[in-house]
Amino acid sequence: MMALNIHIDSPKVKYTEDYIESEYEYQTTNVSKDDHDKYTVKPVTTKLLIRTQIKVPKLGVMLVGLGGNNGTTITAALLANKHKLTWETKTGIKKANWYGSLLQASTVKLGSKDNQDVFVPMSSMLPMVNPNDIEIDGWDISSMNLADAMERAKVIDINLQKQLKPYMIHIKPRKSIYYPDFIASNQKDRADNVIQETKLGQLTLIRKDIAEFKASKNLDQVIVLWTANTERFSNINPGVNDTADNLLKAINENHPEISPSTMFAVAAALEGCTYINGSPQNTFVPGAIELAERQGTFIGGDDFKSGQTKLKSVLVDFLVSAGIKPVSIVSYNHLGNNDGYNLSAPQQFRSKEISKSNVVDDMVQSNQILYEPGEKPDHCVVIKYVPYVGDSKRAMDEYMSEIMLGGHNTIVVHNTCEDSLLASPIILDLVLLAELCSRITFRHEDEGVEESRRFDSILSILSYLLKAPLVPKGTPVINALFRQRAAIENLLRACLSLPPENNMLLEYKTNLKKS
Repeated sequence: MMALNIHIDSPKVKYTEDYIESEYEYQTTNVSKDDHDKYTVKPVTTKLLIRTQIKVPKLGVMLVGLGGNNGTTITAALLANKHKLTWETKTGIKKANWYGSLLQASTVKLGSKDNQDVFVPMSSMLPMVNPNDIEIDGWDISSMNLADAMERAKVIDINLQKQLKPYMIHIKPRKSIYYPDFIASNQKDRADNVIQETKLGQLTLIRKDIAEFKASKNLDQVIVLWTANTERFSNINPGVNDTADNLLKAINENHPEISPSTMFAVAAALEGCTYINGSPQNTFVPGAIELAERQGTFIGGDDFKSGQTKLKSVLVDFLVSAGIKPVSIVSYNHLGNNDGYNLSAPQQFRSKEISKSNVVDDMVQSNQILYEPGEKPDHCVVIKYVPYVGDSKRAMDEYMSEIMLGGHNTIVVHNTCEDSLLASPIILDLVLLAELCSRITFRHEDEGVEESRRFDSILSILSYLLKAPLVPKGTPVINALFRQRAAIENLLRACLSLPPENNMLLEYKTNLKKS
């Protein structure tokens, strides 16, 4: 049996060599309202048996955009941590770490001992893939090897680059898919590594790449993740991409409205792979979602949540929860990496604008004292390309709020984000969390093991890491950051039959004595 860092001393948790099974009860509340605005609330308790497979798979990750800033940075980070590299800078010796990773660098409150809270690494709650064991491969429209691509990106300190070069110079991206209509025309000069085939031919070759990588590395599971350029939004056309069958038919007919990212999503689904979209375009058209559901594969998206949007989801939640009414939110960004270069084109910027603009909606809708139905703050997002600043993105925000008796409160924030160094740990978290979800099943207490069910194909548990969370139909979209994190933490607790962390601390707020 695999050694576990945490052992739960409870009859509600069963351990075997293969799995951990927990009994877990959770409560929801059904609310009804009569014509006189009287609410009736009925608690509903559901009991589940949650089973988590202990054995972690040998995992491979294929990045679309392997030679870009994010692709080279996450590859560099995996290698630097695996080889425990250190390097000298003007401020002293640095060593490889996973700062910025929720799973690798944050902790969870486990309980208390002698009136002191006990915290453990989040990664120790359940068996998870060790980042050092991940195999990396992928595609890029540029043929540049990863050592040269890392130098081009100018993200990694030069003394670390020198140590990484022998590992990365031999990594060359596989040929990718390039449709000029979907990304900015300024990317044309990079596109020297593309598959010259019909869409059906491209799909066949991408599927072959996935299968070859899996076989050559003897992998148990492959996750495909898009970290390439932001595309324009795809039109949802009846008969083209509105159903799985129509989408496959449209690919066979070489229809022009099928985007590169959707092509990779289709290939991943047909190869039985999880697919995660790290850019803001609508990769998951209805046909792609239906195909993933049909194939029983997982999908997650959209757009990495690394800097400005993450801060916004905290600050607006704070203001609205405090009874302060945000009425104007203006967000300005400028950056100089290739992402900014691509986003300087109007259609690609529109995709990013959409993913950033909806982040406050659920928080606004939660407070009908502050906001009338349909009312929301003015919200403006601006992105400008400034080559000199490179990967060091500048984000400036102004939050204007109404306070009591007609007063106003204005908060202005300046945030400098090293873009790819923030995004890369998020890529790791998305991959590790999505893999963990593939080993968890659920059933009601009166059902047999054969009736166990997995997570929905749309992994909404990934919302903490994404700007525009993709959720199953009919599911509320949650953008408030701490609610998203609590969902992940409490899922891990549920798998160990531990109650959700609610911060009530009732045991310290009363003077009741034990009998």
